[in-house]
Formats: sequence, C-alpha cells, structure tokens
Amino acid sequence: MAKSFRVDRVGMEIKREVNEILQKKVRDPRVSDVTITDVQMLGDLSAARVYYTIHSSLASDNQKAQTGLDKAKGTIKRELGKNLTMYKIPDLIFIKDESIEYGNKIDQMLHDLRNKD
Repeated sequence: MAKSFRVDRVGMEIKREVNEILQKKVRDPRVSDVTITDVQMLGDLSAARVYYTIHSSLASDNQKAQTGLDKAKGTIKRELGKNLTMYKIPDLIFIKDESIEYGNKIDQMLHDLRNKD
C-alpha cells in the first residue's frame, strides 16, 4: 500500500519542529551537534522513527547523543504537542543515521581507486 500524503506531510513537519526544538529548547550539551535528517512515520501516525546525525565520529559522542536524545524525549514531545495540532503526538524512536558515513566511505574508496591508477 502506498504511503499517504498525510503521513509524509506529518513526517516533514515533525522533522522541522524537532530540529527547531533541539536548537532552541533543549539545553543538554550532549545534543548540541545533533541534526535530524529524516522522519519515517508509521501509517497510523502512532510512532515516528527519527533519524539523526552528529558531527563527531567518536563512538563516545554518538552514545552521549543517543542518551541525551532519550532523556530529552519528554521535552520534545511536550513541545511538539504545543506546536502541532494533532490528536496524539507519536512516540519518538531516535535512530543514528548511518547513510552519511556510508556515503563518505564509498566516496573515499572511489577516490582511492582513482589515485591508484
């Protein structure tokens, strides 16, 4: 079944709002460098997978960011409730977005192949 227009629209709105909330409302230094890259909603809008990236590649920073996002989940949901006109705010599941690192790895491999010739 195709995703509905409403699900996509709500996902984009949640992405925009969560980025803004992280910048302006959450004071936790662990999430200061976090950027939301994508939001995938379930069809019934009960849950949202929120993909994020962090500028640091250190494993300790990644773990701190995940912990900070999990701790800030209540604040983020409360602010979403104030800013969005939805009957029920979806549960937020924060997932580290590995696609950027994967793309950088592929670029580096291609670069190495070009230099090898």
